Amino acid sequence: MKVLIVYAQPEPKSFNAAMLRVARETLEGAGHEVRVSDLYAMGFNPVASAADFSGRRFPDHLQYDREQKHARANDLFSPDIAAEIEKLLWCDFLILQFPLWWFSVPAIMKGWFDRVLVNGVAYGAGMRYDTGGLRGRRAMIATSTAAYPGMCAPDGLVGDLDVVLWPLQNGTLAYTGFDVLAPFVAHSVNYVEPERRTQYLADYAARLRRVEGEEPMFFHRLADFGPDWRLKPEIEPRAAGQRRR
Repeated sequence: MKVLIVYAQPEPKSFNAAMLRVARETLEGAGHEVRVSDLYAMGFNPVASAADFSGRRFPDHLQYDREQKHARANDLFSPDIAAEIEKLLWCDFLILQFPLWWFSVPAIMKGWFDRVLVNGVAYGAGMRYDTGGLRGRRAMIATSTAAYPGMCAPDGLVGDLDVVLWPLQNGTLAYTGFDVLAPFVAHSVNYVEPERRTQYLADYAARLRRVEGEEPMFFHRLADFGPDWRLKPEIEPRAAGQRRR
């Protein structure tokens, strides 16, 4: 299995840094190939701009997604974007690893989505969900949070974690065609005893050793939706972000 870990945490002594080391050691120890995009270490530029293209289809008005499609067809991406697209297409399994900040990813990772999940590769021209450009690959989120587990319960203070992660698991990964595995979450890492953090790392290693046999999470296929882009009357909502009124 070819594994790409996209990692966003600026502190090399952080718990997330320990998670990254464990992931790499565990996966490589199991015979998998691993590549890491350490976004802070790379100085990855998260800002989408006209400088992302060496040539433009619409030079007078930046239409970013349409320029992505043009750049893909004509090999016009800046070198940093081209390198990340190559890694993305190389991998069988993508891990997004980050601390959960403000219910989402650090800004540098959001910029990676904007600049690397490009029109013509990840989506576009009818490519979405089960027809997404990255179909046939698997992905999962590995994250840490300062929130206690009860805070992330369906009736908790911050709400159901599947709902919190819905924009990422559904709107980013499933949308682009990935089969999405359940996330790995280490809770309240700022406040637990060192022994608990050690146990989290052991649990993460154990999870990665069996990850090839896991069933992906459920997301509705395009065929479940009608011409009004809503679930057909006979389809019962089963994913975290969809319900009947």
